[in-house]
Amino acid sequence: QVQVVESGGGLVQPGGSLRLSCAASGSIFSIYAMGWYRPAPGKQRELVARITSGSSTNYADSVKGRFTISRDNAKNTVFLQMNSLKPEDTAVYYCNADARTSVVAPREDYWGRGAQVTVSS
Repeated sequence: QVQVVESGGGLVQPGGSLRLSCAASGSIFSIYAMGWYRPAPGKQRELVARITSGSSTNYADSVKGRFTISRDNAKNTVFLQMNSLKPEDTAVYYCNADARTSVVAPREDYWGRGAQVTVSS
């Protein structure tokens, strides 16, 4: 199995910054991509930012220019630097790892339990 653990959430004032971290561990054969998601109206979760093992990234339009995702492949860790935070960024942020546990196992999504980010004055 693969365990995914987030850290770094908290309370910040509008315009402030936070950095989230996420580490994947366990029986990992390969991780293809890692990303951050948050709940959205009408959806279970929406993509916030995602990065592949080749460092290709994509972002939700609402966070482009403010959030930056990065990855340490050697440590199976991904980071989300969040700047110029807005009250509407308040959410539980869930980390996802798109991974395989062996050469014959299928790719699966593994989720963390979430990190609360609250943007409020």
